[in-house]
Amino acid sequence: MVRVSDIEIIRMLMENARIPYVRMAEKLGVSEAAVRKRIRKLEREGVIKKYTVEVDPKKLGFEVVALIGVDAKPESFITVLEALKGMEEVVSLYSSSGDHMMLVEVWFRNSEELTRFVKKLESLEGVTRVCPAIILEKVK
Repeated sequence: MVRVSDIEIIRMLMENARIPYVRMAEKLGVSEAAVRKRIRKLEREGVIKKYTVEVDPKKLGFEVVALIGVDAKPESFITVLEALKGMEEVVSLYSSSGDHMMLVEVWFRNSEELTRFVKKLESLEGVTRVCPAIILEKVK
């Protein structure tokens, strides 16, 4: 069971995965050893899967960041999902419920690259709909 302090630890790590355990302990009013122990337990239990970095795509030259909703025939879902997983352009990939079966995050240097990618998706066997949405600004 995840405790309230675990959620606070996770929030701090999501904000800054490099935050020192000492600073976390001070904020939580516990010892550094207690924080270290809780984090190790969360890692063992698979609550914390990995540590990563958040990047500003524009500073890397990617002017177009988009989320693309993709739908497929039910019998093609796994095949399309696997094809998307193997595409270099795909930054993140989610299976989802709601408006689309899959959500794809992509970064491109310009809108022409996005257009070519959308056409590539539309040509995949079993794809029934491709709905790109350009991200204007990440708010949170």
